[in-house]
Order: sequence, then structure tokens, then C-alpha cells
Amino acid sequence: MSAGTILISSATMDDENFKQAVVLITEYNEKGAMGFVVNKLFPRPMNELVEFRHSPAFPLYNGGPVDHDHLYFIHRRPGLIKGGLRIQNELYVGGNFQQAVIQINAGILTGRDLKIFVGYCGWDFGELEAEMGEGYWEFADTGTAIFET
Repeated sequence: MSAGTILISSATMDDENFKQAVVLITEYNEKGAMGFVVNKLFPRPMNELVEFRHSPAFPLYNGGPVDHDHLYFIHRRPGLIKGGLRIQNELYVGGNFQQAVIQINAGILTGRDLKIFVGYCGWDFGELEAEMGEGYWEFADTGTAIFET
């Protein structure tokens, strides 16, 4: 497994946070794994958050059960958003969020370029592998198709 891996929860998944979830792994190392659920919309769009009330109704995603106090994002527009970490091919995590918001507000970035998450998924070393051993996760094809979910 590595950054860029896409996992799909199996029918045996019993954690409500991950039922029918598609997860993009953005970090995988000796400390564990981090990623985002890419197919579950957050109940409110970006403009319903006070600090973004002047922004368009850009969709937010429920990225996972950890840290709902912060926003995280993935994108495929490194020319418009500086400072992102390349995950795979043309897929990046993070970067200058202020630049991203400016581009969203200008209508330049769309949901086909960027996904914003409330929260993330995190596993300590060995936890995700144990869940896979239990049959809770299956590997999926990788690629930027996650922007079509």
C-alpha cells in the first residue's frame, strides 16, 4: 500500500463511518495511514460556514471521523495551488488554501479540480492492515476518477 491507494469498504464493514465508503490514502508510512472518504457529502456546502459565507455553494465532503474542526483538501491543479504534496501522478494533497478559495470564488476551480473535506481518516501502524485482514477493505483502481464520485 502507498499514498494514492484507493480502498472500498466491503459489505462486512460494520463501522457506520465507513459503510459504502471510498477512501483515498494520502499518507502511508511506519506511523500508520491517513486518508479521506471521497464519496460522502458533508451536509452543508462551504458557503454555510461563517468564514466562507461570501463563497459559492461549493460541496464539502465528510472526510472521516477524525478532526472535524479543520478543512483538508486534495486537488489536481498544482499550477493554481502552490505548496501541495504530490500523492500520485497529477493528484496533490493540501497546499495554499487561501489560493484555492480565491480560485473557487472566481469560478476557476470546480469540483472536478478539487475536493474539500471536513475531517479525515487515520490509522495507527498496523490498524489498517488488521482491518484489511478482517476483510473490511478492498483495493480499487487508482486514478483521478475520485473527482467524479
